[in-house]
Amino acid sequence: MDAGELVPDELILGLIRERLGADDTQSGWILDGFPRNVEQANFLDVLLQEMDQPCDCVVNLDVPDEVVVSRMLLRGEQEGRADDNQATIRNRLEVYRQQTEPLIAFYRNRQQLVSVDGNQPVDLVTEELKKIVHG
Repeated sequence: MDAGELVPDELILGLIRERLGADDTQSGWILDGFPRNVEQANFLDVLLQEMDQPCDCVVNLDVPDEVVVSRMLLRGEQEGRADDNQATIRNRLEVYRQQTEPLIAFYRNRQQLVSVDGNQPVDLVTEELKKIVHG
């Protein structure tokens, strides 16, 4: 994780199964940062079928790379995070391109993808997300 790599599937899949099985998820849930690859998306499909739970939509916050880099560098400075440095951030973006970006087409083809412009003020992004979540 410190180098910007993804958490191994074996670990995260068990955590997702456990969390979605909790009583407080029966009225709805939001997964932030999961799935991160098509294999995890397929696992989630099977899990949701087993649990008889739907997935209404998948939200993609669309932000240009340079904005992501500047935001993460600022976070690193403000929070003293050693993993928010230029090299690690660039590696995270490359990992994203290789492993996570294919999910956009995966969910778009299923008519489940909703894209939100994440390069706007926080309050506007928040309002868009509230509309998506509350229908």
